[in-house]
Amino acid sequence: MTQVAFHFNAPGKVAYACRLLRKAASAGKKVVATGAPALLRELDMALWTFSPLDFLPHCRIEEASAGVLHNSPIVLAPSVSGVPHLEVLVNLGDTVPDGFEGFERVIEVVTTDEADRVIARQRWKHYAAGGHPIVRHDLQENP
Repeated sequence: MTQVAFHFNAPGKVAYACRLLRKAASAGKKVVATGAPALLRELDMALWTFSPLDFLPHCRIEEASAGVLHNSPIVLAPSVSGVPHLEVLVNLGDTVPDGFEGFERVIEVVTTDEADRVIARQRWKHYAAGGHPIVRHDLQENP
């Protein structure tokens, strides 16, 4: 069964996602990040510029060939349809991604914004209703 982790109190989705993706990639994980197309474009740019010492190989699903998709440890996709990896899913979107059940692990990133927290509670309820084990990480307690 898919394990779900909620990372609450992120200062910003894109900045936190960059750190999270760097950590996952350095651990050898294959990750799909999903969310709204505009947010994924912002994340794509941030992955190129957030650290002068790190290069995080990644691609956007709509712009990559099959070979690039298969070899990229980080894939940015507005949905999980057609993604090459089913190890870790980082959800930056407002809804539970269709097909999340195919992943070993889902990480939900939630900012300090109250509207984002309200929407995240709905996603939490969805996962809990499906019997998925949920872990809560409060980033203000453990930065």
